[in-house]
Amino acid sequence: MNTSPIRLVIHGGAGTITRGKLTAELEQAYRQVLSQSLTAGYAVLEAGGSSIDAVIAAIVVMEDSPLFNAGKGSVFSNAGRNELDASIMDGSTRMAGAVAAVTMIRNPIRAAHAVMTQSAHVMLIGQGADDFAAEKRLEIVDPSYFHTQFRWDQLQKAIAEERVLRDHDADPDTSRRDRDEKRGTVGAVALDRHGNLAAGTSTGGLTNKRFGRVGDSPVIGAGTYADNRSVAVSATGTGEIFIRTVAAFNTAAQVRLQHITITEAADNTLAEIAAIGGDGGLIVLDAKGNYAMRFNTSGMYRGTIGSNGIMRVEIFS
Repeated sequence: MNTSPIRLVIHGGAGTITRGKLTAELEQAYRQVLSQSLTAGYAVLEAGGSSIDAVIAAIVVMEDSPLFNAGKGSVFSNAGRNELDASIMDGSTRMAGAVAAVTMIRNPIRAAHAVMTQSAHVMLIGQGADDFAAEKRLEIVDPSYFHTQFRWDQLQKAIAEERVLRDHDADPDTSRRDRDEKRGTVGAVALDRHGNLAAGTSTGGLTNKRFGRVGDSPVIGAGTYADNRSVAVSATGTGEIFIRTVAAFNTAAQVRLQHITITEAADNTLAEIAAIGGDGGLIVLDAKGNYAMRFNTSGMYRGTIGSNGIMRVEIFS
């Protein structure tokens, strides 16, 4: 009988997240959705399901919540559109799938999975990806589904100030700062009873982004990576710099080739990111069930649950 442990780790974005900027009610709302996400993914793993299915189940919960910059809570581009990105990777086969700049797919993580399993490709973008998802009978919604007043107001502020906001940006002037402006990218990594790893990430990108910008979340090796020989990784942070440092693969390669701990590998990657002006966080999981939730910001929405069913949800550093 296979005795591999099971483990799920999730994140909901890293950034300037402090107790002083979250009301008790908002903190409780975040903790509730994170707990629901862990419960959904754990149910898959506990029943003997695959790590891929667990990752999807966990991320869908966060995509369906307006609290995070993914799915329902996605930010607006400069054109006033919600352009969503997601990716997923299977550590047992190193198969992967991703979508970028989609506008009508309720759950982009499901579309990324469909690209992985029902096409010969790794990434589809824009209208083509939307058409592919419709052809595969995924749930298609009117773009207005993604409209939330908070995100629309955030766009107007960014346009007025002529700047682009990351999902975890904070205004240095606290009198003008939106308390929950840093709500962020979501991700999950999982280990199933068969010893297989998987990783997935989903985001709405940057507020006020232009010219079809795509960040690290749908880029395999940057925002997402999984390999049974090393680790599964999902990232959140300064997308362009996570791409330039190939952050997720970089972390996995250190574990596999240098034989260092997953915590050391994650910290090394974050140090490299910081050295060229970036910040953010990583969740990392290996095939023995060891995990790390590391970040170089003041907080990261995160949580984990393992074989014993004990859930851990954290926000602050």
